[in-house]
Order: sequence, then C-alpha cells, then structure tokens
Amino acid sequence: MNKKLSFFFSMLLVLSMFLAACSGGGKSNEPASGGEKTDGNENASEANPDVPQNLRVNINTEPPSLHPGLAKDATSGTVLRQTFEGLTRINQDGKPEEAAAEKIAVSDDQTVYTFTLRDATWSNGDPVIAKDFEYAWKWALDPKNQSEYAYQLYYLKGGEDANLNGGSLDDVGVVAKDDKTLEVTLANPTPYFLELTAFYTYLPVNSKIAEANPEWANDAGDNYTSNGPFVMTEWSHSDKILLEKNDTYWDADTVKLETIEMIMINDPNTELSMFDNGELDWAGAPTGALPTDAMQALKDDGRLITQPIAGVYNYKFNTTEGPTANVNIRKALAHAINRQELIDNITQGAQLPAMGIVPPSMFPENEKGHFPDNDVETAKEFLQKGLEELGFKDPSELPAIVLSYNTSEAHQKIAQAIQDMWKKNLGIEVTLDNQEWAVYLDKVHALDYQVARMGWLGDFNDAINFLEMYRDAAGGNNDTGWESKEFQDLLAKSATEGDHEARQQLLKDAEKVFMEDMPVAPIYFYTNNWVQADNLKDVAVSGLGDVQYKWAYFE
Repeated sequence: MNKKLSFFFSMLLVLSMFLAACSGGGKSNEPASGGEKTDGNENASEANPDVPQNLRVNINTEPPSLHPGLAKDATSGTVLRQTFEGLTRINQDGKPEEAAAEKIAVSDDQTVYTFTLRDATWSNGDPVIAKDFEYAWKWALDPKNQSEYAYQLYYLKGGEDANLNGGSLDDVGVVAKDDKTLEVTLANPTPYFLELTAFYTYLPVNSKIAEANPEWANDAGDNYTSNGPFVMTEWSHSDKILLEKNDTYWDADTVKLETIEMIMINDPNTELSMFDNGELDWAGAPTGALPTDAMQALKDDGRLITQPIAGVYNYKFNTTEGPTANVNIRKALAHAINRQELIDNITQGAQLPAMGIVPPSMFPENEKGHFPDNDVETAKEFLQKGLEELGFKDPSELPAIVLSYNTSEAHQKIAQAIQDMWKKNLGIEVTLDNQEWAVYLDKVHALDYQVARMGWLGDFNDAINFLEMYRDAAGGNNDTGWESKEFQDLLAKSATEGDHEARQQLLKDAEKVFMEDMPVAPIYFYTNNWVQADNLKDVAVSGLGDVQYKWAYFE
C-alpha cells in the first residue's frame, strides 16, 4: 500500500470511529464484542472439511434488479456484494481495501485516482479490464437508462452534468487509459471515495457481454457474468437464488463456502421455524426478519444477536399534493408518534427513537434529535395551524390519510399502531395500504402515495449519504417531491469545505433545514437482530447493515 493510500485510509478511519464503536467491529458469530478479526488464510485452517460448506439464508423477496446500475435496494445489494467486486471491498474490519484494483495512487490534491487492476477474469473467462468500469459508470449516468442511484456517481467530474443537464458522457471523469489502468477524476476531494468504489453502483459490468445483450442481467445463465467470490447459477424468480463458489476468482483460496442458497420467504414465523428445523443457517437481519412476538424469548434464551447499524426507519410524506403537502400537517403527524412505545412493544430490538435522519454514530446529538418524542401537545398546535391553512375547522373535515407499507409483519404492526396514535392524539382518520416490495417501490418512486414507510441504510460512513438523496425533488431516492434552495446550498458548500468540523456543521445545518420542513418523519434508528447456526463463523455484517459471505465458513 503506498503512502498516499495509507494516509487516505487513515482519514476514512477517523470518519468511521463512532460507527466502529457502535458495531463492535462487525463480527457476526458473537454479539458485538469488539473481538479481533481473523483473515482469510486463518479461516482456512478452521474450516471443517467434514462439514458441508453450504449456507442457507432467507432474503425475503425477489430482488428488483441484479444489474449493478439499476439496483436500488438492500435485497439486490445483498446478492451483488457476493457475486461482484468493485475496485475496493469493505473488509471484515469495516475498512476499504484493494479488490479488483491491486494498486491505488491518489494525487496530491486528492481529486485524481489512478487504479491499477489486478489480473482477474469474469466468470465466463473474459479478462476484467478498465473499460468494464468506465462502461458501467457511464451507463448508470446515461439518463436514458434511468438509474435511480446515478447520483452516487456525481462525485465524478462531469457526472452530474451528464446525468441531469445533457452534458457529454465523454467529459465524465472516468477513463480507461489501457486494459489495466483506470483514471478517475473527482469534482471535489471526497475523503470517503474508496468506500464508494466498493458500493454496487460502482461495480464493473462485462462490457463485451452488455454491449451485445442489453438484457444480460435479467436471468442466471451464460450472459450473467460476474467477477466476485460467487457466481449465480440459478435464479428461480420469486423462489430462490443459488450462488456457487467462483473458482476463477482471484482470491478463491479465501472463499470456503461452496454454495449459498437464498430463498425468498416473506414470513418471519416461517423463517424462524425453518431455522429451528435446521433448514436455514441464519434467521433475521440483515437479509431476513424475525417475528416480533419471538424477540423476547430469543433474548431470554441467549440466542439473539443485536448490532446497532447506521440506518433509519422512517415515514416519507408526499409533499406535492393532499394534506401532506402542508408542512404543519406533516409536523403534526411526526410529533404525534410515540416511538419508544413502538420499540418497547413491537420491534423489541433495542432500536433508538429517531427525531432526526442522520444516525447518532455520525451525529451524536441525534440521540436526542430535533424535537421530543411523543410531543402530542405540540402536535395539536401544528395540526390546528395546518387545518386553518387548508380551510378546515376540525380534523373530522380532513380527508382520510392513506398510510402505505410493503408487506411485512413488523411494518403492518407499526402502521396499525401509528394509525391508532394519529386517531387518538389528533382525531385523524387513517387507512392502511400495502403491496409487495417491487410494486411498492415503483409506487413510492412515482409519488403514488400520501405517507409511505421506507428505510435507509448507509451506503458509506458519512452523513452526506443520509442527506444528499433529498437534494433534488427529482432525485432517484428522494420520493417526497420536496426541494429546498437553502438545503441545496448547504450541501454544495459542504462538498468544497476542506475542514472536517466546518463541513460537519454545514451538514448539521442542512439536517436542521430538512427537519424544519419535515418531508420525512423519522421513526427509529435501526439495529440488526438475528440468530445463526453455532458453527457458522465470520459472516461479515458491517456497521452499515450489509452482509458479505466471502470469509464465512462452517467449523
């Protein structure tokens, strides 16, 4: 590792200190203990050759897309992290390390990165070349491809202009200098860029395959080529995905699992029952869910593993029409929720009430947030203002508000509880509406809702990741229709602010503007809760809530 890269990683370590403290280093085979990790070679000596290295997990639902440029959710990301590999990979200690790139050089002004690729092949034998990265990134930025995560590539010089303003893709700051050399130029210094290059929007695509067949990512088969530790050999839609060890992977000696079977069961009770019956090796987060009614018993049995993660569960408001277009109605609804009651009686996973959208691991003051939990009297004051502005005398004149959620036992229970809170505390009628995940995502993205449940897990360890999606009303993951010039200006200033503390304050000021307008009502900050087979070791669950099986094995 050269000195510039080592310095850069040290900057990332500073940014991730709070998160590492929360997650205990992310070891998954025991509660967050902060224990020291073992590397892949040490794992090799511990894997039991007499034990089948076949992992069985539940991923709840069909992934909406397994194209890196179109993936937009945690389920798709879970599969892609096993089958693909970016220039960097987040290691077991939560830090970025060289992956598809074997050498990384950074310019003195920290805006030009030169990645030298290692010798590696796609699962069909094609060499992984720099053009595959340039192709994939520019494909996602091309507005005709409608990548909802294209904004993650705005860190590239010319990226935003190409995606939003008709700028030329030729001017985007990613160039394959030759087969082994990728030069990346950023719009501004970005201290977490080497975390971003591990994220799925930055994954490469086999340009030779993709140019010949635009539908290459729709099914398993010869066209679905990948470059990660595992290959997808079966995709039975809405049923299961089968991954097998990629014997041509450059670091194949580290990989001990032979197969990963990912079933799609959207019933926590069935998932836990299958685990108890030996049909699954893992039940619960981050890929599945545990039944809320079983949480206390699992705690009492000492089986439940709980890990704080950088993520927020929230209710988004459609700010473009209906009662939720009124800021005081939104504030009334947000203030009239008893978050601690939801945690104590429903989720039971040691979550933290959220009265902000940036996790406390990034903004410690958000342990308290921007307003009190369950502040019913203030909620009634906001409601009265909102009713007057809308021309209503009392809540009975307000049309019933539709609260939408994707199919899930926990989401349903939370929605029913909040429905009761809004009726009891504010006199507002609420009707509930739910859909399966893929349909639900489309409806939310199309603003075809009034209030909608959504969650956000950090893609990288920086507060900007929880704020930038709301910068533009038309942004890929905004889904509220809200936009603020003051908010936009603060984010723009933060992008060029070199002083860490000054930048943090700009981001905190931006969150304050956001919470004042309340396009989103935060509910709680996530924890991951799960049970796992006793002999399953070194599944890497990060402080951001994602999971990798590259190092996993059965002893």
